[in-house]
Amino acid sequence: MSQMHAAPPVLLVHPGPHGVAVYARDIAAEVVREDGRARVATPDALAALSPGTPVHAHVTDRLWGASPEEATHHVLALASRHPLTVTLHDVPQLSDGERNRPRRRAFYRAVIEASRGVAVNSAHERELLREEGVWNGPVGVVPLPVDAVPALAPAEHDDAVGVLGYFYPGKGHDEALAAAAGAGIPRLTVLGRASEGHAADLAGFVQRAADLGVAVEVTGWLDDAEMAARVARVAVPVIAHRHVSASGSLASWIGWGRRPLAARNRYVDEMAALRPGTLTVLDDVDLAPAIAAARLDPASTWHGADPVPFGRADAARAYLRWWGEAAS
Repeated sequence: MSQMHAAPPVLLVHPGPHGVAVYARDIAAEVVREDGRARVATPDALAALSPGTPVHAHVTDRLWGASPEEATHHVLALASRHPLTVTLHDVPQLSDGERNRPRRRAFYRAVIEASRGVAVNSAHERELLREEGVWNGPVGVVPLPVDAVPALAPAEHDDAVGVLGYFYPGKGHDEALAAAAGAGIPRLTVLGRASEGHAADLAGFVQRAADLGVAVEVTGWLDDAEMAARVARVAVPVIAHRHVSASGSLASWIGWGRRPLAARNRYVDEMAALRPGTLTVLDDVDLAPAIAAARLDPASTWHGADPVPFGRADAARAYLRWWGEAAS
């Protein structure tokens, strides 16, 4: 960003392991590297900011409150003190269910109306906002970045289908399980742990898998070194979300060098166009035979791209440009 532009807003980052919080901290650190005028603040430091200081926040209702209504209260209180720009995550869609979908729509609508600029992580999410009747106005798009890990190399595989990230219904574990069973692969690895409130769902999934003759390993939380080792060993990486907003799991597979089999949807097609050759895009009906073929051709599950298009520095620069436009 040119020094003639206004300084970027204060970057609000939450502590803790929530995926959106981790992402916000990573992007904030990259923005600071790109523009030394950028400042970062945690929620408990907001009181020290002068009223009227511009702030940027990453927003999903689950990060901001125990309910969409509580989250609305907190975000609107922030917007009442500071000119606010936001990056929206986990935008409303069909998979939210009849009870939560209208409540989440109301939350995102209120946040947008209180903000002076709105960004999302994909054109797919921008369309979801329109399709859900949340917002038809301008929306910036800054894709989730991917920085490849050059030290990661293919390892002897563990003959398992792998699904990466938090477990929750709709993440694609059931589709991956059905395909693994159909392909005759007896193992499935959940690279992660249950999302909050979904431990019982995970236990039920493990039992369903056993009934189909597929043994499930749940790794639990892994640090970066452990995750690198396990990602390298998975025989067939799979992305099979039924409903998706933007996928950190997809970005992580690519960052570790893997070329996952990805069930086709609008978001997957968008990411395949952004990073050609890093995904094997499939129609749902092709998933089981494709898994069987990939099991016999391990090299097909590694993309070899270096560099991978659109990394963290690109995302930080995109934000700096976008904030400059929002302030003008």
